[in-house]
Amino acid sequence: MKNLISQIRNVAARLPLSRAVIIAMLLGLIVGGLLAYGAVAAQEEPNVVTIDNFTFGPEGIDSPGGNDGQVVNHDDIPHTVANKDKLFRSKALDTDDSYSYTFASAGTFDYFCGLHPYMVGKIIVK
Repeated sequence: MKNLISQIRNVAARLPLSRAVIIAMLLGLIVGGLLAYGAVAAQEEPNVVTIDNFTFGPEGIDSPGGNDGQVVNHDDIPHTVANKDKLFRSKALDTDDSYSYTFASAGTFDYFCGLHPYMVGKIIVK
């Protein structure tokens, strides 16, 4: 890794300032486009709750009945997802693990992390 960084520094040092600025602007556009694509792709999955930085997001999701609700842990430590009425409870989810549950009936289902009970969320099934 250090070798790669030193090679990049050598190449950057040989570029005129105007070319370096143009390259930085193009890289900024590319990275911005990739981030925007990721945000749009995440919006296309409305029944997915993500765990990141000790929070469930989005805070509440609407789901049509009979569909799966999915929780994906993007945190660096394990989390669980459980319903206070014991309707569903996941095992400990490591980084990038997921848990799915199919809702058979309509209603509002509050959930929390069994390891960190202050982490809460809500799924509304129509």
